[in-house]
Amino acid sequence: MTTNPPVSQTVLDAFRGLDTCTAANAIETFNVRLYNAGFADASIRCILPELPPMIGYAATARMRSGDQPVQGGRYHNRSDWWASILTVPEPRVIVIQDMDEPPGRGAFLGDVHAAILKALGCVGFVSNGAVRELPRVRDLKFPLFAGSVAVSHAYAHIFSCCEALTIGGLEIRPGDLLHGDVHGLLKVPKEIAAKIPDVASQLRKREEQIVKYCQSPEFSVNDLAAFLDKWG
Repeated sequence: MTTNPPVSQTVLDAFRGLDTCTAANAIETFNVRLYNAGFADASIRCILPELPPMIGYAATARMRSGDQPVQGGRYHNRSDWWASILTVPEPRVIVIQDMDEPPGRGAFLGDVHAAILKALGCVGFVSNGAVRELPRVRDLKFPLFAGSVAVSHAYAHIFSCCEALTIGGLEIRPGDLLHGDVHGLLKVPKEIAAKIPDVASQLRKREEQIVKYCQSPEFSVNDLAAFLDKWG
């Protein structure tokens, strides 16, 4: 059974119109974590940067793809994993840690799994491993954040779920609120999520004024520091 989402739909909608850089700047103003924490490193990249920002609650799992099964030629689908996804509030973001060394031998997600996950209320996919079948996944408008792209699924299979993971140096627990776009992946503290869009809007207005000043005839190196101090 799903639980009630801790962040309102209005706030989630606001995040869909917000870039992750501005959201990260807004989070910094609350001093709830270090400035070098709360986001995935550059090993996790946005694979379909033309898609709009993604926001959703993490549903976690671990996978491998390098080793064939002891019996039979392939691994079976995990219906219990699908059921576990539904215990996370919508919108859901699938987060899979590839435990192979190195990760990405085979891709768990292609167009079929993207379609399945969308049907389960998922709005995006995150992995340190690989993804594939990009044109068809793009057609499904399903955001991907991954470490690489692969040709084959190899022996990709889920072997555990609903646990804390580390993806690109970012610890992610089931139910964490994740925001992603062309810049990368950000974890949003739920306790301040409702305040972030307004703060982000104020920061963007300040940045726009600074850019406007730098492009204006009034720009002066001598006055630049005073201008920046005026905006805090």
